[in-house]
Parts: sequence; C-alpha cells; structure tokens
Amino acid sequence: MSDSQLWDDVDAYLTALLSPEDEALQAALRDSDAEGLPHIQVAANQGKLLQLLAQLQGARTILEIGTLGGYSTIWLARALPSDGRLISLEYDAHHADVARRNLARAGLERITEVRVGPALESLPKLADENPPPFDLVFIDADKANNPHYVEWALRLTSTGSMIIVDNVVRSGQVTDAGSTDPSVRGTRAALEFIAGHPRLEGTAIQTVGSKGYDGFALARVLG
Repeated sequence: MSDSQLWDDVDAYLTALLSPEDEALQAALRDSDAEGLPHIQVAANQGKLLQLLAQLQGARTILEIGTLGGYSTIWLARALPSDGRLISLEYDAHHADVARRNLARAGLERITEVRVGPALESLPKLADENPPPFDLVFIDADKANNPHYVEWALRLTSTGSMIIVDNVVRSGQVTDAGSTDPSVRGTRAALEFIAGHPRLEGTAIQTVGSKGYDGFALARVLG
C-alpha cells in the first residue's frame, strides 16, 4: 500500500468516526465539484478542527480569507453563536456565488457574508468600517500574499485572537530558502513574520492525509 493510500484510509476512518459530514456539507462538496471549482478545500477532519478551535476560542466574530465553495466556511460558522458574524473574502465571483448558495442551504446565510474582490483590496475597506476585532482569522487564499494577509489579520484582531494559516508546508518545499516559487516564498515570509513579531506567538504543524503532505500555522495575538 502506498503512503498516499494509507493516508486516505486513515482520514476516511477518522472522518467517519469523529467528523462525519451531514447533508449540507456533502452538498457543498457536490455543488462545488459540479460548478468546476478546484478540489482544494480542507478535508472534513480539518474542517472539524477549525470548528473546534473556533469553539475553544469562544469566537463570536470570524474572518476567513479565501472562501472557495464555502465548505470551510460552514464548519467555522457552525462554531458561532446565533448572533455571531463571519465575513469571508473571495477573489472569484463565481466561487462566491457557489459559496453563498451552500451557506444558505446550511442555514447560515444570516450570520455569514461573502465579499468579492482581491483580498488586499477588500481588507482595507473592511478596516475602514472599524469592525469589532475578529476573534479568529483563517487564511487560505493565494499563498504569495500570505505575509500581507497575516499583517492585516493582526491589524483586525486584538489580544487573545487566533490566526490560522493553511498550507504552510508545501509538500516540504517550505524548507527551500532559495525557492523561486511565489507560494513557497510567500509562505516562508508569513512564517518569518509570525516568528519575528512581538505581538504574535505561534507554531506550525505538519500534516498528512487525503490532502497530501502539508500543514498549518497557528498564532495567538499578544497584548
């Protein structure tokens, strides 16, 4: 048995036991596939982890950078109280339309909002609205801009907030200091920003599973 098959089998076992998908989540995946969206959403057990982290955080406000079809958005929004708020930023208008339908089907349209446009344009506009600090920020968009997203996440949060950056291992390529890959360079810069900023304390974890070999970074905002 290959490593990838073993990873898939373990993920399938863990998901069925601990993170089973209901119809709304399954439908979100089906509709995303039918609409031609890339298969780059988080795995079910990763989505459940995001939900648990948001619940442990006691999150009332969540910012997501990178919506895709809204699959991770559903997991995160389900951690919010009935008067919570989740704003998700998506570059592609078609992806955003799919996500909105998926969120509505899941009964989450009242507490979620998907905004369309380049995130580096949407983030300053969001900041201009002077929203309450976000309790949790999940970054899963174009990796080249990861350091900018982390910087904006820091501006839009406060002491005790949590910042999560997905896909930081890049199949191990993150160790290559000489890489010319924009995704690798952006990811390294984001990790270095977290490591060097006095208001951030973080770590990064390697993962294997149905999404291959990758990982995520987790940072807490300090006072």
